[in-house]
Amino acid sequence: MTPRRPTGDAGSAVVEFVTLGVLLLVPVVYLVLTLGRVQAGVFAAEGAAREAARAFTTADDEAAGTARAQAAVLLAFRDQGFDDASPETALTIRCDADPCHTPQAQVRVTVALDIVLPGVPRFVDTVVPTRVPVRADALAVVDRFRG
Repeated sequence: MTPRRPTGDAGSAVVEFVTLGVLLLVPVVYLVLTLGRVQAGVFAAEGAAREAARAFTTADDEAAGTARAQAAVLLAFRDQGFDDASPETALTIRCDADPCHTPQAQVRVTVALDIVLPGVPRFVDTVVPTRVPVRADALAVVDRFRG
């Protein structure tokens, strides 16, 4: 008598489990990476706007204030891993008085940052919009007793 070969699906549950697990795990991991990158961009933009407003209003004049604000934006971007972002194009400073450093003048700083989604090649980024725009505003008042 020859032994019979088993019939049916014996042993295939492990293969199905691993296959379905990988298929479900890859999108979840990418979602977590993407949300982490977007949150880092939000932190960078908000911190940059707040610190740029403070740096601008505490400077001696507008030229020094703009340079200090750009330096603050650059530091905030680099702190969150956005080394390729340019503070010159990301920073906008608007004043309600002329000159900006008039006592009690309000200075509004806007920082805009485009976040490239992780894992997207550059050639795809040029054809399909794969960037998430983030914008943060901060308002600072020049000191009343400015000398």
